[in-house]
Amino acid sequence: MQKHLLNITLCCVVFFFGIKTTFSQNKPLPQHDMNFKQPPYLKVGDTVAIVAPAGILKNRAGEIQKAKSLLKSWGLHAVVGKHVFNQGRHFAGTDDERCEDFQNALDNPNISAIWCARGGYGSVRILDKLDWTTFKNHPKWIIGYSDITAIHSETHNLGVQSIHAMMCTSLQDDVETIQETISTFKAAIFGDTLSYTLEGSTYNKIGTVSAPLVGGNLTILHTMLGSQTSLDTSGKILFIEEIGEYKYHIDRMLQSLKRAGYFDNCKAVIIGDMTKIKKNTTPWGSSIEQLILDVLSDYNFPVAFNLKAGHEIDNRALILGSTVTLHVSKTQSTLKFTP
Repeated sequence: MQKHLLNITLCCVVFFFGIKTTFSQNKPLPQHDMNFKQPPYLKVGDTVAIVAPAGILKNRAGEIQKAKSLLKSWGLHAVVGKHVFNQGRHFAGTDDERCEDFQNALDNPNISAIWCARGGYGSVRILDKLDWTTFKNHPKWIIGYSDITAIHSETHNLGVQSIHAMMCTSLQDDVETIQETISTFKAAIFGDTLSYTLEGSTYNKIGTVSAPLVGGNLTILHTMLGSQTSLDTSGKILFIEEIGEYKYHIDRMLQSLKRAGYFDNCKAVIIGDMTKIKKNTTPWGSSIEQLILDVLSDYNFPVAFNLKAGHEIDNRALILGSTVTLHVSKTQSTLKFTP
């Protein structure tokens, strides 16, 4: 009887610790191919589709016309999605209408690039409605920033490069004031090599690294957590930018990314524009740069500030998914894209 009880006890101990061991192990995140597929660069005579996957384009026909004229001046044709000027409450038409325009642009073999008219909010609502089958076999450039980060994240997890750059509504600004924004956008879509020198910062964490560049708007990256569209940042350089948030909101999002393991295997972090930071009634007590460094204090990778990309007038184009070489010092940083 005692022997029988001992066997039962041993079985229970083995079972208990076996279960405990199994659940204490961290399940590895899926690793994606580090070599992102590069869509064909544009050439004279190609066609660009203008679509609106997110916010409403009320009284914005002028910017769309300017966008068409800009493309024409570069020898490109433009076609505008049939639902672009629809109004569906907050959005440029219903989810199905916005999805239809985007899907048509993805599937049409005569379309070489998809240029998003504006951001705002709404791209995430159509992500799971889109069929990426044709796109995976015949990738094309998807262009935009801000809310379009949701679409960039989807394409990166499919292993395809995309372009973080100006949108049609960027042309509400005087063309003379956004020359770098326009010229780097043109360079990106036509395949000219991009290289940037960033103003130095005492907050920079020095180092040199080469890796694929991914990222975009911090809020959108944060909202992708826990979904199939959440970025795999392992072995990559992460770029972030933001607009219109309190410092404590930014800290909360970065802390969430940190707890989710976002920075564990990063090669570097690049900080773009942090625009129109709101003032809370209770002061945060440090600069936005120090806030970011505090979150990243556990990591040894380089951190570069002052990349001119985001919601400012000077919004330099970035080829996300492209391998870049980042050199960071206190006096300046350089960011060079692989040709």
